[in-house]
Amino acid sequence: MYYELRTYTLDPLKMADWLALYQSHALAVQREHLGNLVGFFTNEFGEVNQVVHLWAYASLDERMARRAAMAADPRWAEFSLRNRELGAVLQLHSQLLRPTGFSPLQ
Repeated sequence: MYYELRTYTLDPLKMADWLALYQSHALAVQREHLGNLVGFFTNEFGEVNQVVHLWAYASLDERMARRAAMAADPRWAEFSLRNRELGAVLQLHSQLLRPTGFSPLQ
């Protein structure tokens, strides 16, 4: 199993607008195409203007195929356009994680 940890740094004044946009236009598309959403969070300490989400994949090939299918979905293109128009995302950081043999998440 592989986990993708995605951290978005947002304009703090647009956090609520971005979360509303994501929930209304992206969440269903991502759940349909990406599958296994492990968690979706906002930071309470440190950089508080961040959104963090974690997705699980059986393999790196599965991740690539799922993300390609999502990119081809017109609903994702609509979200992407609205996302750019909102201009809330300042930075994206993505990590691919592989659990250790003793991790509760396998």
